[in-house]
Amino acid sequence: MPEITKTENSRPETVARYVWILLAILSILAYFFGLTVPFLGPDESRYAQVAREMMNRGDWITPTLGGVNWFEKPVLLYWLEIASYYLFGVNEFAARFGPALFGLGTIASLWLLGRKLATENMEKPIDDENLKAGSENSVLSVAKNFANYLALIAASTIGILVFAHGASFDIIVTFPMTAALVCFYIYDSRIQRPAIAIGSDQSPRPCVSAPLVLFYFFIGVALLAKGLIGIVFPYAIVILFYVLSRRMPNKTLIFSMFWGTLLAVAVAAVWYLPMYLLHGWPFIDEFFIQHHFQRFTSNKYQHPQPFYFFLWVLPLMTLPWLPFFLASIWKNAKGIFHHKGTEGTEIRTDESLRPNVPASQRLCVTPSPLPLFAAAWLVVPLVFFSFSGSKLPGYILPALPAAIIFTAAYVFGLIEKSRHWRQTVIIIAASTFVVSILLSIFALPRFAETDSVRSLIEAANARGYSINRVVMLHTISYNAEFYADGRLVRETNGSQRHFNGPNEVMDEIKAENGQPVVVLIPLSYLPQLMAYEPLRSEFLRDNGEVAVVLVAAK
Repeated sequence: MPEITKTENSRPETVARYVWILLAILSILAYFFGLTVPFLGPDESRYAQVAREMMNRGDWITPTLGGVNWFEKPVLLYWLEIASYYLFGVNEFAARFGPALFGLGTIASLWLLGRKLATENMEKPIDDENLKAGSENSVLSVAKNFANYLALIAASTIGILVFAHGASFDIIVTFPMTAALVCFYIYDSRIQRPAIAIGSDQSPRPCVSAPLVLFYFFIGVALLAKGLIGIVFPYAIVILFYVLSRRMPNKTLIFSMFWGTLLAVAVAAVWYLPMYLLHGWPFIDEFFIQHHFQRFTSNKYQHPQPFYFFLWVLPLMTLPWLPFFLASIWKNAKGIFHHKGTEGTEIRTDESLRPNVPASQRLCVTPSPLPLFAAAWLVVPLVFFSFSGSKLPGYILPALPAAIIFTAAYVFGLIEKSRHWRQTVIIIAASTFVVSILLSIFALPRFAETDSVRSLIEAANARGYSINRVVMLHTISYNAEFYADGRLVRETNGSQRHFNGPNEVMDEIKAENGQPVVVLIPLSYLPQLMAYEPLRSEFLRDNGEVAVVLVAAK
């Protein structure tokens, strides 16, 4: 990684402050625009409906879909959605509000990591009071600058930005895992390189500190967010970090694995324990065996991809910073081959601030272990999911913060060398936010219209068919789980029933005592339904792929 050194700011401090305020506002707007569009894909609608059913029952423990137990995922996303439903009503914005906050939480965690970098390796105080203040201000200025750019790059990275707009579990686990790893790094840097503040009495910092406790607490939250990877990944990353660093963890950390694991389990037990007490083996079998182990070892859930799938998905998630990420990986790889891979990022104060101070009295710094930590953070999820039999793009999201760290360090090195790079980086980030907002306003609603059945169900509701059964003819629409709440025709196991012809629709109408039904049907099959004589079919509208038809017996 490049060295982090102090940059002289040619613009007035107030102007720079306003620029950062504007960027912060743009980023927040980018994360909250577009949350009201119809649900996209098969998952958002199902997860939002699970939360609605839990809220309607007043049940914060058992997830259900269509009234049938739904044990695929843990509960944290549902809790966030239920809380948002109480605040904003049952709608798309409420379902996505929690993920948006967790996206911002991921960015905030990386910002705290950036602030930590500048002060983690301070070894010697400076005697003269004025020089103390000047050096301290210099270090803090570097910390603030790097932290701001790290957060800016994280906020404008397409992977974080996109998944924070979706009511899905990937960003929900990324935030607590990022927070846990940042807390561990802060703890480790305090122990291995005690940061002695300028003018302090050089007393050692306590071994068991708040960052270590928070490390295990956030692991517990991650267990509630996505299951076993919430504890497997942080532990594996920490172990690999020590292996790469060629050092052993101290006794305090080793001992903390016992009480810390108990703390993490206690946090997770607020849901796992009552679930087990209520549902016993069926919960263990479906949640752990089927949706953890079988999902990893087989293609049971029909998401096959080649082994190298995440080797190109992860870099694409770093857009618009992809060239910088690749350049950073190349530079660090060369450093490893030249036995320089452990030198890492340095943070130094400007020597011109203290020209008359003897070297023995100057503020000293040593290389940061952050590159090795980021490498471990990147490698563990990448290798783990590459061997998985089931692969989806969002799986690799917990590794993205590590890629952002590499990218930001490389970018900051360029910024320190040239004012033009600083302006370029700000323009790229601001443009990303503006484009995201514009897409959310103009393009995304049109795309969502063709991917969602919301407008189709609303068209039927407007005609007075708001309580009639919704029938899936020659199709299955998971998107309809939310928009046709309680109206879908289901099999005995709770899955949607797939109707294979107009005659089966006729049988359903008879089973409903002659009540008309709302039919969702692919456009290619529409003529078949309209021509079926025993039924009276009225076409309402289509979304380009699926049509909604009001159907009654003649």
